[in-house]
Amino acid sequence: MAQGDGLLNHDLDPQDRGPQDACGVFGVWAPHEEVAKLTYFGLYALQHRGQESAGIAVSKGSQIVVFKDMGLVSQVFNEATLDSLGNAHLAIGHCRYSTTGASVWKNAQPTFRSTAVGSIALAHNGNLTNSLELQTWLKERDQHSGTLLPGSMSDATSDTSLITALMATFAGLSTEEAALQVLPKLRGAFSLVFMDEETLYAARDPQGIRPLVLGRLERGWVVASETAALDIVGATFIREITPGELIAVDANGLRSRTFARADPKGCLFEYVYLARPDTMISGRRLHSVRVEVGRTLAREYPADADLVIPVPESGTPAAIGYAEASGIPYGQGLVKNSYVGRTFIQPSQTIRQLGIRLKLNPLRDVIAGKRLVVVDDSIVRGNTQRALVRMLREAGAAELHVRISSPPVKWPCFYGIDFATRAELIANGLDTEEICRSIGADSLGYVSLDGLVAATQVGKKSLCRACFDGVYPVELPLSERLGKSILEDSADLEPVASGVGAADALSRP
Repeated sequence: MAQGDGLLNHDLDPQDRGPQDACGVFGVWAPHEEVAKLTYFGLYALQHRGQESAGIAVSKGSQIVVFKDMGLVSQVFNEATLDSLGNAHLAIGHCRYSTTGASVWKNAQPTFRSTAVGSIALAHNGNLTNSLELQTWLKERDQHSGTLLPGSMSDATSDTSLITALMATFAGLSTEEAALQVLPKLRGAFSLVFMDEETLYAARDPQGIRPLVLGRLERGWVVASETAALDIVGATFIREITPGELIAVDANGLRSRTFARADPKGCLFEYVYLARPDTMISGRRLHSVRVEVGRTLAREYPADADLVIPVPESGTPAAIGYAEASGIPYGQGLVKNSYVGRTFIQPSQTIRQLGIRLKLNPLRDVIAGKRLVVVDDSIVRGNTQRALVRMLREAGAAELHVRISSPPVKWPCFYGIDFATRAELIANGLDTEEICRSIGADSLGYVSLDGLVAATQVGKKSLCRACFDGVYPVELPLSERLGKSILEDSADLEPVASGVGAADALSRP
C-alpha cells in the first residue's frame, strides 16, 4: 500500500485487523484523452483506500463497458485490457474495501444497470445506514412502475447496487433527474461518481463525511476521492465537491445542483490514517496536519528518551513533529517490507507466530540500549502494538514510550470504515494505564481530541468524531439493521419503526 499501515497485521490474522480503509473513486470526462488509462493511474494513486477489488467503466458514446475483478489495480488491469477500453470519452473507476456486501466479484464496482433510455454505471465510497429502507423502496418502485428490472432485488447485495438499481427505476427521467429523486433519500456517507453514455456525475452526502474533489484537465474534468489522484493525472485542483451537491459534466460543460442542505461533518479519521499524506482536505496538506499532531502529542505527553521512531509509514509525520517539539532526535528504528502488502497466501504456523516481522524488522544497532518514543497512528485491539513492543524489547530497547497520534478509538464506524465491534475495541474496556500494561510499554499517551481537532484547523462541529466520542452525525437505525452482510441477511429481519437514534443502535445486542 502507498500509505496507512500503522495497524500492521490486517492480512495475517483476521482477529487482529485494524481499521480497514475506505474505498477510492475516480471519474474523468475528457474526449481527447485516454480516459481508461487516466482512470487506471487515478485508481493507482487511491490504492491505499481499498485493495479487495478494482474496476473501470467507460463510454464510447453509445454503450457503457465495465471491466472489474478481485485484486489490486495492478492485478486487475494490464496494457491489453486498458487498450480494449480505449477510444472512450468518459470513464469512472473504483477500488474497494467492502463495508456493505461480501468481498466477492458480484459486489465489485462500478455497478451497472440498464435503463429505459440507456444505462448507468456507479461507484461509491462510504456506507449507507438505511439500506433496508431503500431495499423496501426498490421493491415498491419495481411493483409500481412495472419495470420489474431483471434481478433487481436479488442483485442488490450492497448499498451501492441499491443506489444504482433505484436510479434505473425512473424510466421517464434522465439520469440527472433520477439521481435528484434518489439522492435525498440516502442516509449515511456517500461520495459517488456515476455515468450514463454521455455524462459524468458526482455527488456527496449532505455531511460530506468522505472526501470528494473536482479537478480540471486542459481539455476535461476529473473527480476523485483525494487530491493526490488529481496530481498523478496532471489535473489542477479546483475545489471540493460541496456536501449535498450533484455535479454533471458533458459536452455543454459543468453544471451544479443542490439536492440537500449542507451540514459538514468530515471524517476526522481521514486526517489520522485513511487519506494519503500528500492529499489536501479543507485547504490543508495532511502531512502538515500530522506533523502538527506530533508536536501537540509531545507537549501533552512528553517523555525522557534518547530517540523518537515511527511505526512506518503512517506514524512517520507525527514522529517528525514529536521530535521537533521535544528536541529528542528522530531516527529510523524499524524497516518496513513494502512488498508484503496484500498476500492471498496464508502464512505457515511458524511465520504466523512471528507475525509482525513479515512487515517490520527492527534495526538493532539503532535501538539497542536506547530509550525509545514509538509513534503510531492508532490502537484498535492492541494486538499489533503488543507484538511490536515485544519485538523492540527483544532487539535491546531499554525503555518503550508509546505515543499515539489519535485519541482512543472507543466506538465503531458506520460510515465507511470497517472498525472492530465496540466489544473488541481495547479502549472501550480499559483506561490508558491498563492499556499500557496490556501492551507491555513503559508509558502510553494518546493525543487529546481537542489537540487533534486543533491541528486540522477545522471547527469541531464540522467534523465527524464518532469513533472517538460516540457522537454520530447521521441517525443510526437499530443495530440489527446495520452490518456488512445486512442485505444478504435481510430476509430474516422483521420490520421496525424508523427514526431510532445511535444510542439505541449501540445498546442493543
